[in-house]
Amino acid sequence: MNIQYLRSLVREFAALPGETEWLEFKCNFADPQSIGEYLSALSNSAALNGKHFGYIIWGIEDVGHAISGTKFKPRQAKKGNQELESWLAMQLSPRIDFKIHEFTFDEKPIVLFEIPCASHRPVSFKAIEYIRIGTYKKALKEFPEKERLLWNLFETIPFEMQAAKPDVTSDQVLKLLDYPAYFDLTNQPLPDNREGILEKLIAEKMIIAKDGGMYDITNLGGIMFARDVNLFDRLSRKAIRVIVYRGVNRVETIREQTGVKGYGPGFEGVISFVNDLLPENEFIDQALRKNVRMYPEIAIRELAANALIHQNFIIRGTGPLVEIFSDRIEITNPGIPLIDTQRFIDEPPQSRNEALASFMRRINICEERGSGIDKVIFQVELFQLPAPQFIVSSNHTKAVLYAHKSFADMDKSDRIRACYQHACLRYVSNDFLTNTTLRERFSIEKKNYPMASRIIADTIEKKMIKQYDPENLSKKHAKYIPFWA
Repeated sequence: MNIQYLRSLVREFAALPGETEWLEFKCNFADPQSIGEYLSALSNSAALNGKHFGYIIWGIEDVGHAISGTKFKPRQAKKGNQELESWLAMQLSPRIDFKIHEFTFDEKPIVLFEIPCASHRPVSFKAIEYIRIGTYKKALKEFPEKERLLWNLFETIPFEMQAAKPDVTSDQVLKLLDYPAYFDLTNQPLPDNREGILEKLIAEKMIIAKDGGMYDITNLGGIMFARDVNLFDRLSRKAIRVIVYRGVNRVETIREQTGVKGYGPGFEGVISFVNDLLPENEFIDQALRKNVRMYPEIAIRELAANALIHQNFIIRGTGPLVEIFSDRIEITNPGIPLIDTQRFIDEPPQSRNEALASFMRRINICEERGSGIDKVIFQVELFQLPAPQFIVSSNHTKAVLYAHKSFADMDKSDRIRACYQHACLRYVSNDFLTNTTLRERFSIEKKNYPMASRIIADTIEKKMIKQYDPENLSKKHAKYIPFWA
């Protein structure tokens, strides 16, 4: 934050008639416990008041608001043997990236704590959440109506619209965002002046105009069009990371690469990078043998796009990950899915990040029609691969594409999973699973139809498929549908 802007804030705050719920004046006060409580209270109150930040400012007097300066030096202060800034940060939950600015105004020392507003849950200090009531700092639990309003607010401000890089100039906007890529991907001519570029970015909610000619770059703008995501603290771990291992485990890494660009200009490069690392497999098409990639590019593309769109950005310290093993590819994203993994094929899509999903659809990275997993299953069957698997852990969702296996090498769970997914794919295409279609799926010869019947029986036993017409006693002409149909 530049010194001119900091000084303009001092003038603006000193001109206010009094403190607010998001602003606290101090002179030489330096009690660490109280400062921590103020960080919690001002962060929560800033959110309630529609402010991106709350502030504590040392050097302005409570009465009369004279700018008198301060003797407080936070970067030299300690709590016990620990630096004050570090101690405060450790006691806050969730960790908020508050900034400490030390500067002078009319040759008088000023200290400004810039405190981001609470974004997805109330901020607590030493396990207690605080709020400002007028100019008083209180425990949030004592004011249940305020607490309710705060939680309701978190549900209405999506992550994409929150500030990734606040208070930047127009020059910084154009330096940080790859705006030519935006116009290229949306098939629009590049305006011949700065104002035209900024107007488009504002209209797309990539940036938000503020008073004084400053801007906030939103998370949507940063994650989609950052020239370097590492310059955005909240987004630096959200770039796609690709790791290649030797063998079937994570013991030895052959190669690793983490994306730098935003998803808009960077996605195609990631997909090309992954495809270039993949082995080839022999594929038989109408009696002709061809060497093709082991995994269908469409499947990788759809699963990677899903990982970006459906990730939970609130989970810190983790991001989308593509891991390539000798026998499989695992594509993982933070967050658990909004629908049951067994219903990925038929359920209408539910996007955790609606603005991101909508924009990525516009630039043809993904679809919002819910057909992405259908395409994955179709391509997997076409490439004669084992059925993909979708695994949910406490904080992550993982899609696994398996390398080619012969039918004999597939275990019972592989066959049941493939049978269920085949039934789903047939059903959403207004058709049915039969012994014949399953034999085609596994390339089982007609004379070995009992093998397909055994798989169907095992899948029925697992309650994953059922007979379309239970009264039909003919096994030869039996039709099957998913359990949910």
